[in-house]
Amino acid sequence: MLFAVRMDVDIPRDLAPDERTDLVTREKAYCQELQKSGEWVHIWRCVGQYSNLSVFDVADNEALHRILWGLPLFPFMSIEVTPLAQHPSDLAAGGPVR
Repeated sequence: MLFAVRMDVDIPRDLAPDERTDLVTREKAYCQELQKSGEWVHIWRCVGQYSNLSVFDVADNEALHRILWGLPLFPFMSIEVTPLAQHPSDLAAGGPVR
């Protein structure tokens, strides 16, 4: 199942610098591990914001839930999830071109 996920991050300004560095480092490693596994298909930065738009390809809702809750920065995020379905006009879908 494909999901588009927007993640807005709001790390408290009073968080200790070493704790912030640790969280961000762990977040990057976790994200890259999921990209290598093929579950985190795309990640784009939202210009001018501490936000990203990502596409996940996972087995089901529960798999996505587990991944999102495992994000080290999850406690500091607002997340919006949109399930995706293939569009009939998508040339990549392999349908006939008319």
